[in-house]
Amino acid sequence: MADQSTSTGQPLPEEGAHPAPAPPAHGGAQNGHGQAGFGALFIGSIGVVYGDIGTSPLYAFREAMRAALGPNLEGAVPREAVIGILSLILWALILLVTIKYVLLLLRADNQGEGGTLTLLALVQKIVGRDKLAIIGVGVIGAALFYGDAAITPAISVVSALEGLKLVTPVFEPYILPLTVVIIVGLFAVQRHGTARVARFFGPITLVWFLTMAVLGFLHIWDDLGVLAAFNPVNGALFLASNGTVGLIALGAVFLAVSGCEALFADLGHFGRRPIQWAWLGVVFPCLTLNYLGQGAMVLAKPETLVNPFFLLAPGWALLPLVALATMATIIASQAVITGAFSLTRQATQLGLLPRLKIMHTSEEHAGQIYLPFINWSLMVAVLILVLTFQTSSRLASAYGVAVSGTMVVNSILFFLVVWRVWKWNRFAAAAITVPFLAIEVVFFGANLTKTLEGGWVPLMLAAGIVFLMFTWRTGTRILGEKTRRIEVPLADLMRSFEKRPPHRVPGTAVFLTSDHAYAPASLLHNLKHNKVLHEHNVFLAVNTAETPRVPDGERISFEKINDTFSKLVVRFGYMETPHVPKALIACKKVGLKFDMMSTSFFLSRRHLKASGKLGMPLWQDYIFIGMAVNANSASDYFHLPTGRVVEVGTQVTI
Repeated sequence: MADQSTSTGQPLPEEGAHPAPAPPAHGGAQNGHGQAGFGALFIGSIGVVYGDIGTSPLYAFREAMRAALGPNLEGAVPREAVIGILSLILWALILLVTIKYVLLLLRADNQGEGGTLTLLALVQKIVGRDKLAIIGVGVIGAALFYGDAAITPAISVVSALEGLKLVTPVFEPYILPLTVVIIVGLFAVQRHGTARVARFFGPITLVWFLTMAVLGFLHIWDDLGVLAAFNPVNGALFLASNGTVGLIALGAVFLAVSGCEALFADLGHFGRRPIQWAWLGVVFPCLTLNYLGQGAMVLAKPETLVNPFFLLAPGWALLPLVALATMATIIASQAVITGAFSLTRQATQLGLLPRLKIMHTSEEHAGQIYLPFINWSLMVAVLILVLTFQTSSRLASAYGVAVSGTMVVNSILFFLVVWRVWKWNRFAAAAITVPFLAIEVVFFGANLTKTLEGGWVPLMLAAGIVFLMFTWRTGTRILGEKTRRIEVPLADLMRSFEKRPPHRVPGTAVFLTSDHAYAPASLLHNLKHNKVLHEHNVFLAVNTAETPRVPDGERISFEKINDTFSKLVVRFGYMETPHVPKALIACKKVGLKFDMMSTSFFLSRRHLKASGKLGMPLWQDYIFIGMAVNANSASDYFHLPTGRVVEVGTQVTI
């Protein structure tokens, strides 16, 4: 598919000031895994990719058993329940994580990048960008990720600090305040960047996984009968014999695979092989040993079901384990926060959200970005969740819906990729995707049983984000359609200049445009009010390509109309940040030189008025206008020199 013009040809409140709908991918690294050593990528992927799923043993087995047995965890524990729950956990890890994500889905990349929106991009290459159903699936998947990003820090940090009350009950009143302090501190340091912290992610998480493995291995000997969990029949029998209770327990079992979507989402950061080897060589064996150890200990000592993870450790090691768990959960939280930043930038490129202020926190890695609005909004959401639910058991009820929904979306898009992009027979494509989709639909249904207990939180959050995304998309379409009706074709304007040449002034004027077929509104208003035309005039369109990055040799496209006018197209990949001045400096390769001190950038800023008569109700018009007003300015978004920008305002009724 060819590059799309700025803003899909649909002017935004600032004409030509929004990149084309892009097929973004979650992440944002500069695809540097070809330059880094395998060992560094291997260790790094353990920390960043597996931080979330690596903290699941803190609560997954306990919550699944709680769902199977009820809130009263004292007394005898049925052996078939322990073996059944362990079997479901192990086979969820085998089927959904190992086979689907590690072995299959990692191959559905777009030039090395992964993520839900990358799948959407691959599908759109074949079916086009206007298929509302396909866009809707991608939007839902993206929106559900925000729900996951809010819940993960809350449940992870709370579950880690709950180990303190096992050290001594005196600590219990301080768990919630400590959680709040850690969360506020975590979000407060985001603006400083994660490069320095990231160097410690892998080693700390590696120590965490090895610690879990050792603790689990030491307790497997409490009851070697837990090895029967490797037989999937035991899991199936547990579900078949427990009816509704089994379905509810299955929803809690899903906590064990939460975070596996990061496998695909962070593909561009580390590459396929390091992620695969990290899972197969370290993460999966360590998780398996820990879950089996918890199960064996509970069979031998049922009273340990109150908190089986921390009770794996001897008393002297409890406090250090809590400290290590807290660091591991902070790492897990960091991963989803960074993911939310990247996803927001991608949604902006896709035209689903207005521009937001983006700050780069590293000169070496363009993927390390900070979005203040998203950061503080997430922090507020996390604190509300912590103060509302207060315990990890209550938060577990809200967890799972978002992740299972995202997995369903990925499977649907993966089927379309295998069928339409890879050109497989539809039945062959269904054969390798539908079984996973069926499992995930069951998991999603199981998690929906917790809707009233807390599952409504991510659903409500995702619904709100979906509404905002479609409001923005619909509003920009309406604005574009109205603008097109009053625009002047560029060819007509050129002919009028031949008949009545305007007064000329020295210098170069760059007019940002969304469509080279029409004269930019900023040019028309400059002629109307200032009655002058610059010596050189460039119509600039900023396009977002369907690839993660655009090679330097393909970034610039230049067409000279005559001695006065020329057309310029600058292309950026959907994983790149559009920096127009740098691109203009590179124009000298095509024979076009820009002197920034004598170049003026003209933008048309639209002041919107609501009417409620052009496609959206009045109240939704006001929401769209509010989003537009609070969008980051085009000059900041494209890094235009502030002293060289001229904005011309017009009023438009939508």
